[in-house]
Amino acid sequence: MTTSVLFDAQGPRAKRRNVLYTVIFLAALAAVLWWVYTALDEKHQLDWVKWEPFFTSSQPWETYLWPGLQNTLKAAFFALLIALPLGALFGIGRLSEHRSVRTPSGIVVEFFRAIPVLILMITANAAYSEFTDIASDVRPLYAVVTGLVLYNASVLAEIVRAGILSLPQGQTDAAKAIGMRKGQTMRYVLLPQSVTAMLPAIVSQIVVIVKDTALGGAVLTFPELLASVRPMSANYGANTIACFTVIALIFIAVNFALTSFASWLEKRLRRAKKSTGTVVGAGPDGGLKTIGTPPLVIEDGHGS
Repeated sequence: MTTSVLFDAQGPRAKRRNVLYTVIFLAALAAVLWWVYTALDEKHQLDWVKWEPFFTSSQPWETYLWPGLQNTLKAAFFALLIALPLGALFGIGRLSEHRSVRTPSGIVVEFFRAIPVLILMITANAAYSEFTDIASDVRPLYAVVTGLVLYNASVLAEIVRAGILSLPQGQTDAAKAIGMRKGQTMRYVLLPQSVTAMLPAIVSQIVVIVKDTALGGAVLTFPELLASVRPMSANYGANTIACFTVIALIFIAVNFALTSFASWLEKRLRRAKKSTGTVVGAGPDGGLKTIGTPPLVIEDGHGS
């Protein structure tokens, strides 16, 4: 019997069994889909009148969907803009050799990572209401962004820490060997190399940020995308299923665009790393000096 690196090749009985399992699964899936279709049809949720406004009129898009999407992207953008550098700062702080930096960073990260983001949003909204003069119409935005920043910065800190620790110790040793200081080693050696390893996890966290904005609409009356379901269903014949379906497709499109861009960026970074050969060394003043790209040596058989 031929073997593969990962598993043994299937025999005749295993192939028949897998075909049988596939047929059973497809039959069960078809039965579930048919049950969902008939249930929706009996409740008249598939009637064209409930879906027509999204295809024949711009009013639901201009009045509810587009403003809601703008608020969702606005909250996610500001949360990411603050959480990403804050997470990098605390992630690097957790790797510090100084206990006075490492311990507070670890306490902050573990504390906010253990609290549900919804509680952080509610607490932030109450704090802004009690101790600040922020207007009530923009207070939900501040509360949503604050909750997202506190939670996701702590998660991003762990992503940064894990990405840096995933590099071989030889990278740090080589940087020390050419006279780099700790800060230079982190900025010019460790962080640039760990970005590619961290990128998939960072993008996954960005997707989480976009989706978690819906918590603000559910609890804090933040007018984000999901919060537009209630007024739309009230104004267009209680087509709740249609509203949720359209909004789900919008979320899928936004998150798919994010992951596609991240995949393209990751491939580009990997190609750039393979093509570059620049060597960085320490200059006489303690700064960095580019020595140059190592030359390509072609042996011609005569020692040259």
